[in-house]
Amino acid sequence: MLDSNFRAPYQKVLINPILKLKFIQKIDPNLVTLLSTFFGVFSFFLIILNQKYLAIFTLLISGYLDTLDGSIARISKKKSSIGAVLDIFSDRVVEMLIIVALFLVDPIERSFLSILMISSSYLCITSFLVVGIFFQNSGEKSFYYSVGMIERTEAFIFFISMIVFYKYFKILALTFSVLVFLTAFIRVFEFLKFYKQVKEKA
Repeated sequence: MLDSNFRAPYQKVLINPILKLKFIQKIDPNLVTLLSTFFGVFSFFLIILNQKYLAIFTLLISGYLDTLDGSIARISKKKSSIGAVLDIFSDRVVEMLIIVALFLVDPIERSFLSILMISSSYLCITSFLVVGIFFQNSGEKSFYYSVGMIERTEAFIFFISMIVFYKYFKILALTFSVLVFLTAFIRVFEFLKFYKQVKEKA
């Protein structure tokens, strides 16, 4: 939800000034995606080592680079199917590693809720991809982007909250999982509703 509603001002303030730099436009956007993955992996190890604020810093860099790569691809006209696949795959790798790292902080106490977070994310990305197959893409991305209650920004907010406010991990993880499950089911419900309307008009 935040990704969709605040993307324009975020793009204007934090992305567009960077894109004006000549050397940025010459960078391969896939390299930026790989750097985003690298910082996400680095954050994984920092969480395990209890370096909370360094972990948050590297996670934020990872998230920023994830928004920068697509903008570079568009402005330099280097959009590609490989880049789109790499971008989606990179996002899921980072998110998976962060959840696993949060689990490894306290494997006994956090096992069930970590499984719940992974399960909800699995179901949500499945709904995202499946619904995307049946909708024509009209946005800037290389694929149809289905808006949900929990998008990447919200996920990062929850992850950072779990890192900082570790005593509230249970309630944060449960809330995150419920919202992600709801996002998946609402997305499928909205698709079924839309499909029914199309069939009725046919």
